[in-house]
Amino acid sequence: MLWLKAFHLIFVVTWFAGLFYLPRLFVYAAENPGGETMALFKIMQRRLLMITHIGGALAVGFGLTSLAANPGWLSGGWLHAKLVLVAGLIAYHAWCARLVAVFAADRNTHSSRWYRWFNEVPAVFLILIVLLAVVKPF
Repeated sequence: MLWLKAFHLIFVVTWFAGLFYLPRLFVYAAENPGGETMALFKIMQRRLLMITHIGGALAVGFGLTSLAANPGWLSGGWLHAKLVLVAGLIAYHAWCARLVAVFAADRNTHSSRWYRWFNEVPAVFLILIVLLAVVKPF
C-alpha cells in the first residue's frame, strides 16, 4: 500500500512540474512570436507535454489503484471533492495540450499576460487537492 502511495506522489510531482512549466513556455512564446526562438519554444512545449502526459497518466493510474485497494475511502466527502478537482486538473491538462497545438500551428491569439494568469491555475488546484488529502475536512 505504501508503494502505491509513494509512486502516486512521485508522478503527481512529475505531472505538476509539467503543468507549472508548460504555461510558462506559453508566456515566453507569446512574448517572442517569431524566428528561431519560437521554433525552440515549440519543440520544448511538445517534449514537455509528452512528459506531462506520462506523469499525469501514472499519477491517475496509481491513484485509482490506491482507491481500488481502499474502497472505504469513498465514504469520505473529501475524496469526492478531491476527485472533482482532479477531473478539473485533467481538463486543464487537455487545454494545455490544445494550446501546444495552437502554437504549433502559429495560431496563438492570447497575450503573454493572459498566459501569466493561466499559469496560476495549477497552483490553485495543488493547494486545494493537498489540503483535502491531508486535512480530510469532511
